[in-house]
This record gives sequence, C-alpha cells and structure tokens, in this order.
Amino acid sequence: MTTMHDVARAAGVSQAAVSYAYNQPHKLSAARRAHIFQVAAELGYAGPNPAGRNLRTGQVGALGLMITDSLRYAFDDPATSQLLKGISEVGELAEVALTLLPCPLESTRVAEGSGVLVRGAVDGFLAYAMPDGHPGMQTAMSRRLPIVVIDGPNPGGLPRVGIRDRQAAKEIAEHVLSLGHRRVGFLVDRLVPDGKGGPVDAARTRAARDHVMKERLAGYASACRKFTVPWSSAVVVEAGGFDYELSRTAVETLLDAGPVTAVIAASDLLALAAIDVAHERGLRVPQDLSVVGFDDIPAARAAGLTTVRQPLVGKGREAAQLLLDIIGGGAGREITLPTELVVRESSGPVPADR
Repeated sequence: MTTMHDVARAAGVSQAAVSYAYNQPHKLSAARRAHIFQVAAELGYAGPNPAGRNLRTGQVGALGLMITDSLRYAFDDPATSQLLKGISEVGELAEVALTLLPCPLESTRVAEGSGVLVRGAVDGFLAYAMPDGHPGMQTAMSRRLPIVVIDGPNPGGLPRVGIRDRQAAKEIAEHVLSLGHRRVGFLVDRLVPDGKGGPVDAARTRAARDHVMKERLAGYASACRKFTVPWSSAVVVEAGGFDYELSRTAVETLLDAGPVTAVIAASDLLALAAIDVAHERGLRVPQDLSVVGFDDIPAARAAGLTTVRQPLVGKGREAAQLLLDIIGGGAGREITLPTELVVRESSGPVPADR
C-alpha cells in the first residue's frame, strides 16, 4: 500500500508538505500542490486515511442538523431548503459534511436518549426549530459537543442564530390593520407537533411548543391591541404541518369560519395557499381579500406577495460558520439577523362595502 511517506520521497518534498497538500492547502503554492497530486496519482495514492485523521484530530468532519420532521420535510419546505442552501455553502468551503438528523417526537429512541443523536458521527449540532422540551435537545447536550440553536427555544443559553420574530410579525400585522382591515384571520403552520390542525383556542395557544409560531402569534396579538382589535375574537387556524395540502385545508377552514377581509399567514407557504383558494372561490386579491405571509421565499416575489423578508440562506451560513468557529476553539455568541417588511400587490385597503 502506498503511503504518504512514499509520495513525499517520490515528489522530493517533506512528508509534512504532502499532508499540507491534502489538509491545509493554503500553506503550499498552487504549483507545489499540483506536483504532489500528480505524483500521488501516479503512485495510486488516494489521500490520507480518514480514520487515521479522525483519530489524530478528534474530529470526524461533519455537522449534524437536527430537525423535528422527516427528511422529506427538509427538502420540501421552501424556507428550510433555503436554510440548507446556506449551511451547505459553508460546509463545502470548509470541506465538511452535513448529516441530517430527524428527531420526531413520536420516536421512542429519541425519547429514550438513543437513536441518531447518539449514533451520529458529528463534530457538533445545528438544532433547527426544535419544539419546547424536545428530548433530543437533552440527548444532544449530553454528548458535550458544540450546539448552535437556529430559530428555537434556548433555555440553556446556547449560541443561537435567529430573527426577532415577534417584532417582525407585529410590523406586518400593523401594515394590514393600518389599511383599515378589522375582520382578519390568522394562519399558523404548527403550534404543537402532534399532527392536529384546525381552529386554535386559548388552551391550544397555551400548549404551543413551536417557539417561532408562538412568537409570531404574540406579535400579531400585540398589533391588534395597538389598533384596539379584540384578540379574543380573532380567528386563528393551525395547519398541523408544513405541506401545501395541509395549508389549503387550513385556508378553507378559515374562510368557512366567517367573512374576513384579510388573511395574515405565519409563512409564505400558507399565504400562497390562501391566494390559490381565494382565486378558486372567485375572490380577487387584494380587492376582495388581502393576503400577507412571512419569510419571502423565492415564490413570494412571483406571486406579488406582501411578506416579511428574512435572510434564510444567510441564516444557514451564519449558523454553520458559528458552529465551525466553536469547533475550532472560538467563542459562542447570539446572532440576531435583520428582517424587512416587503409590500407587494397582495395587500390593499379594506373593501369599501365591507
């Protein structure tokens, strides 16, 4: 078997130079790296043994992304796919892998502190939008590896990347209310990860475990108080998940509950479903029904959707880079990213006859 020593001797360089070519290429000129790789290829040397390198560094070269839902959700949900894009960009630059770690609450292995969070060979965790009290968080923390929280509760004071969800939600609700709307319906993706959807009452709101949705609902309620619109009379409907069909069902439930002149959705996916259902019912947007969302996913611009823009790709980049910095010995911190109200064609004044 050809070794690093054999390559160094044949290339007329030190063994350290061969190691640099594979592990720290910035320490060598491009010409020297090319020479070493050419000699290595001629000798049939494929590079350092990953297992040996892991033993030397104590690292495996992978980040673990914890999600509450299935792997399909990570790729199907538009906002999550944008986040993944940002994470993967940093991972490619740093030459580390990304391991997806689904942690469904109904999993007995997650509840028992076993499963992928224990078996996963990673150097640290990105905990994405984990619900309050998720047992997976305790399991991850027990491994004593670096953890960066993304968009989730942070009772342990861990490094975190997120936005001011409550303030951003308040701002877009104020935009709708300032247009004269008072009969407003609210849509949320999921308050509790139990698969249930439908009208949300006070008990369901109190039981909410999704940090982001709780914050956005609180922002909407704050805006209603400012405009003296009773929150107790607001119609709130939960989709129960993040896919388009569940979103459509939630919209239909909301519109069937009573006449509304505006729909405030806690995600663009819900808002886009609301526009589709409205059109199918013969309602014009925004002349008959104003619709606003949250996230500003790529499809929002094409639909002319008024929404809150948050840097989804940037959030992924920031979180991945922060975790890599911590793994490399850097300090953890909290990063709060900016948001922006983007007003497009889907919101307008309340109809004169309503």
